[in-house]
Amino acid sequence: MDTNHADHHISHQFDHELADIRTKVLTMGSLVEQQIHWAINAFLTGDIELAEQVIKHDVQVNQMESDIDQECIGVIALRQPAAFDLRMLIAVIKILTEIERQGDLAKDIARMAIHLASDSGRVDAYHELHHLSDMVNVMLHQVFDSFARQDIAILAKMAGQDENLKLEYKSIVRLLISRMLEQPRNMTRTLDIMWVAKALEKIGDHACNIGEHIIYMVTGNDVRHIGETNTGFCHSCAHLLELDKEYYLCQLKDAVLTPSEVEKSCPDYEKKL
Repeated sequence: MDTNHADHHISHQFDHELADIRTKVLTMGSLVEQQIHWAINAFLTGDIELAEQVIKHDVQVNQMESDIDQECIGVIALRQPAAFDLRMLIAVIKILTEIERQGDLAKDIARMAIHLASDSGRVDAYHELHHLSDMVNVMLHQVFDSFARQDIAILAKMAGQDENLKLEYKSIVRLLISRMLEQPRNMTRTLDIMWVAKALEKIGDHACNIGEHIIYMVTGNDVRHIGETNTGFCHSCAHLLELDKEYYLCQLKDAVLTPSEVEKSCPDYEKKL
């Protein structure tokens, strides 16, 4: 179910300006999503040229953040928007920061790939990161799809993925610690792998932050800090359902999630309803 809150304004130029900002945010998000994919592949395969491309394109990401940021400020100053339009512009400014930080992490992973490119044990050496990187890629795709459609039902699918990502990261850390105890000579390389795993987990955290900003943009409800004493992004989705049960249950139905699937992905769902 696509929820389009962008009503037409008397000024068609205003409509064009808002649409242009949304398009540029999606372009920046697509670029960073590609950067992350390239950085992970460069690390897993030891492709130095691909890693250098990631580092090179980071300048473009930074410039896009500055340009879109200034465009949002200009629209706020000139148009004095209200309601959804104002929330969208505020959310975009915050989302830009999250995307830029994801780009920085991709750049850092690429630098680590170059650093370890001469490692003689590179063939199938980082299999423990494959599943983690796949989970991050899915979360990125879903959160940018949610922004494009202005559809928070898509975010409901992410409810349990944040917790699963953290569990996967902790599992990798335990595995790597055991490996360091068994093979102390490879401790430096193992710590580097652990750092990359943490970078991927942080990219997932930024994806969840973007999701929370989208929730604010669409509904006006601030769910950023709800999960700090509960169950993270998962609890934020449960709290969102509590705010307007009938509407968001319809959203979940359109997201093709059964009640059992929702309850499984979000432990607090039944309590909140």
